[in-house]
Amino acid sequence: MRDFPSCFGESGVQIADASSSSSSAGKGAAQNLVTCLYQAQFSGRPCVISCLCKADIKPWLFSKKKGSKRLDVEDGKIEIFWDLSGAKFGAGPEPMEGFYVAVVFDLELILLLGDMKKDAYRKTGANRPMLNAAFVARREHIYGKKIYTAKAQFCENGQFHDVVIECDTVSLKDPCLEIRVDKKPVMQVKRLAWKFRGNQTILVDGLPVEVFWDVHSWLFGLTTSNAVFMFQTCQAPEKSMPWSYSQVFRESQLQGLGFSLILYAWKLE
Repeated sequence: MRDFPSCFGESGVQIADASSSSSSAGKGAAQNLVTCLYQAQFSGRPCVISCLCKADIKPWLFSKKKGSKRLDVEDGKIEIFWDLSGAKFGAGPEPMEGFYVAVVFDLELILLLGDMKKDAYRKTGANRPMLNAAFVARREHIYGKKIYTAKAQFCENGQFHDVVIECDTVSLKDPCLEIRVDKKPVMQVKRLAWKFRGNQTILVDGLPVEVFWDVHSWLFGLTTSNAVFMFQTCQAPEKSMPWSYSQVFRESQLQGLGFSLILYAWKLE
């Protein structure tokens, strides 16, 4: 069995971790939290930008549905522009359409999210980037009793897939784990009490996707603990990295990596 990989390392951009503890899960299991990470170019250097969406947004930077924010840095200024006033949302906390979020450094657009691109360019007055930012990782908190669902896009411009994780650790003497993509079973792990951590390769859109799981806390921990699943597309198996609990993103580790979907699955009582 290979080590649980991670996109996280010892230095880089800290990821907000407000809902990754059992205490926060107990406060409100209905909370949905999604973190997306993008690799971009910042003043000619690679950087990682983290975008966090959650259902109970506290008054802070995006307390206004439309606006801008300026941040002074060593080499110049970073400006963030957003317009969520007409955004449409699905079941999760992320806006689906009718919005934009733009990050600009010295009049160069380094990240643009949303479908209102013309409005973003008009508002920011920024130049188009030489290289578009790459969507490299998505971290999501999901909830259920024995079935957990998420949507995933495993390659750029690829189709969205319904990912279902089914695991009953309460009513069965010998629990097992099954993962389905678009209702099709792609992986099953029996004797889960002995195989609570592991990895297996599946095919999605003709691409190999390495699936890692860690359900130790479900079987031997507190009932409020979470399991962790990662779906990672890599150009080469040796590119996968050892698991780190620091939850910090290292820019150098993004080179040559594909997309990573990290799911924190919380049990509802």
